[in-house]
Amino acid sequence: MSDDWRLPNKPYDLREGLFQYACVIVRLVEFLHTRGPVAKALSYQVLQCGTSVGSNYEEADDGSSDCDKLAKRKIALREAKETRYRLRVLRKCGYLTCDQDPVVKESDELVRIIATIVSKQANGK
Repeated sequence: MSDDWRLPNKPYDLREGLFQYACVIVRLVEFLHTRGPVAKALSYQVLQCGTSVGSNYEEADDGSSDCDKLAKRKIALREAKETRYRLRVLRKCGYLTCDQDPVVKESDELVRIIATIVSKQANGK
């Protein structure tokens, strides 16, 4: 397993970035499984919300209306926020180290990006 926790060749395309982020989350969960029973238990929650951000965002593309697309993007935003929160807890409790800080930072960036998109879409811009 690689010790580099940055997203490889960080893409401009958000969908590709969310895909790469989900792959990093999978690797992170594998790492957490080596950190004891509490980290292992929390890792399942991180796996669920961290990989669903991108799938919900992509699902919004097929929304039946603008309102449906917005609702699906809001779900992606909630999942991104949940992932960020859980990663921060794991970091604060010492289950993640400074080596994994790029993942925590990326989660924060994704929340900001998706929140901006949701806000613009909600305001009709």
